[in-house]
Amino acid sequence: MDENLAFAPAFELKRLIADKQVSPVELTETYLRRIDRLDTSFNAYLTVAHDEAMSAARSAEETLSRGGELGPLHGLPVSIKDLEMTEGLRTTAGSLIFEDRIPAEDSVVVERVRRAGAVILGKTNTPEFGYSGTTENRLGGPCRNPWDTSRTTGGSSGGAGAAAVSGLCALAQGSDGGGSIRIPSSFCGVYGIKPTLGRVPQYAGAGPPTVPNHFSQAGPMTRTVRDAAMLLQVLAGYDARDPGSIRQAPPDFLAALDVDLKDTRIAWSPDYGYAAVDPEVVEAARRAAGAFEQMGCAVEVSDVSLDDPFDAFWTIFSAVGYARFGRLLEQADALSEYGLKCIERGASVTGAEYAAALGYVHRLAQRFADLFDEYDLLLSPATAVPAFPIDARPARIAGREVDPFWGFLPFTFPINMIGHPAASIPAGFSSDGMPIGLHVVGRWGDEETVLAASAAFEKARPWAHLRPPLS
Repeated sequence: MDENLAFAPAFELKRLIADKQVSPVELTETYLRRIDRLDTSFNAYLTVAHDEAMSAARSAEETLSRGGELGPLHGLPVSIKDLEMTEGLRTTAGSLIFEDRIPAEDSVVVERVRRAGAVILGKTNTPEFGYSGTTENRLGGPCRNPWDTSRTTGGSSGGAGAAAVSGLCALAQGSDGGGSIRIPSSFCGVYGIKPTLGRVPQYAGAGPPTVPNHFSQAGPMTRTVRDAAMLLQVLAGYDARDPGSIRQAPPDFLAALDVDLKDTRIAWSPDYGYAAVDPEVVEAARRAAGAFEQMGCAVEVSDVSLDDPFDAFWTIFSAVGYARFGRLLEQADALSEYGLKCIERGASVTGAEYAAALGYVHRLAQRFADLFDEYDLLLSPATAVPAFPIDARPARIAGREVDPFWGFLPFTFPINMIGHPAASIPAGFSSDGMPIGLHVVGRWGDEETVLAASAAFEKARPWAHLRPPLS
């Protein structure tokens, strides 16, 4: 019974709660039992909020019993990535420096999740400040992939990916500054969408933002596309505390799931013209892209060809990191190796380098704008390889030397640079049983077409019934 509840789609759980067939208390207890039993194998959570979750579940049940108004996530147990501030609940940002921090207020994401009636189960694992594409930090053991616990979940929303795929929450919230939703979604075999830059406000809960948000967006990681649309509807929308958030009201994401894809124009690229990609990954993603032809879409090979975009990305990303966390260099001994590397690199960025990197971003955006003048969507692999053993980032892919820090994520961070929406869809498995994701990129502001394509693919090639052996 616990397993059936734990893996039921969140939209179905919402109906069961509203119909009083399942109680929020029963559901929350189910997930907490599973976390206590299974998470020692995965390290998906950094903090489990047993008492707080049960209190919120009892409150949700009381509202239900007296016929009160139900929020869009009423009684649904969710996980929150530990980069989001949570009032009264430990928020470490994956850093030893903040191991015992208890914030005085919520981030805007957490505000909206609570207001929607959700029950927060706890805070999921993340590398320090989200600064890595795998999930290790100095707070404890690495986050482990439920399909094979010797392998990484990816990052930086690695805990969210592990929790979602192993039935340790009904909905998972992640965030993505260079691929941090899509990488673990691909590696763990769940659905994750990075919204358009500014679609979800980025108010940290600690005063107004002091630096511009060039790349990062919060978003859902879930077992079904409809669940993701439901959570995204709650998260999206303007907030004056983030001047970069989109002022226009968000579209109806749930309605987008029923849009007919016939005659949709789709571009396919196996490598963006520059990336080294495992041939097995390319073939799995190519077969997945071919499914759209059977839906009546026109799928064509794209001639998109990027110059190596990482230097420009890293210049901006690290400079912003230094602006946010440069003060922590006084506690360098407590920082992770990759956290220190990012902040120190940012400290050395000159104004001229920063301006040149921004210039590259504008040229990159123009190149993709040209592509989207002709096509509605761009498909590719989500990552260059399936999940690899922990502490064994590939230095060679498809016979080519790559930078181990970023060589396995060549498709994701360029899309952060241009701000477009993009999703990772479960598209199959490698020969050794690890998930492979299909990357779906839409026009700026067009989450609707990304979601419509995702839902159509899910209907044609469902995946939610597939569960890791340890779940």
